[in-house]
Amino acid sequence: MATTEHRPTERVLDILELLSNSEEGMTLTELAKALNAPKSSIMPLVHTMTARNFIYMQKDTLRYRIGVATYSVGVAYNNRKTSLQFIQQEMNNITALSNETCQLGIQSRNMVFYIAKKDSPQPIRLMSSVGKQLPLYCTGLGRALLAYKSEEEIRSLFPEVLTAYTPHTIATINDLLKELELTRQRGYAVEHEETNLMVNCIAVSLDYNNAPIAALSISIPTFRISESKEKEAVQILWEAKQRIETHFKMYGVDFGN
Repeated sequence: MATTEHRPTERVLDILELLSNSEEGMTLTELAKALNAPKSSIMPLVHTMTARNFIYMQKDTLRYRIGVATYSVGVAYNNRKTSLQFIQQEMNNITALSNETCQLGIQSRNMVFYIAKKDSPQPIRLMSSVGKQLPLYCTGLGRALLAYKSEEEIRSLFPEVLTAYTPHTIATINDLLKELELTRQRGYAVEHEETNLMVNCIAVSLDYNNAPIAALSISIPTFRISESKEKEAVQILWEAKQRIETHFKMYGVDFGN
């Protein structure tokens, strides 16, 4: 976990992040191991977070999960009139035009964090969820976010050999750097079956003050993708990108990094 000046606050946030990404929940022992901290230092934090309903413990399994207070905070944010809501309106339009799933992600360390999704109306579509995290290096959203970072920044995020999720996943950081160069040349990122077989992703960054703060994608099953379909997706995304970035310039941004 990252190190900041106030360790207890950092650990509270780390606990929330860990539990939000765990479908099965986590025991106190598992939390302590993930945080590289003794259980004695984690217990007071967990006790307070449980008492305030930010997390809860299943008595039969002794596993902690995200609680109703955390959900309420998320709902309160979502109910505000934010730049995120403007993007979600654009995502509805993207899905209507492409008939495919549209997703929005931001960078969280070396992962892409999915913060919004609009499902395809088609019966066979991408199965994913808001709140999920995947590595930046093997996702279209992640590559759109990485493309304009320096080589030094990119190397600091990943090991030389990258974990493969499918036989198509980029294997080394040098291969990633080559793909990011192609991304810059194209003006958009692509990912073909690197995180899930039979799923492809086209993505563009959303920039504010000359830096990517989020990325927007269209996900297309392999049996529906074609050269013309990919070109159409790029056009739809670029038009949405221009409208969203114009909105950022006029009203600012209240999410992202």
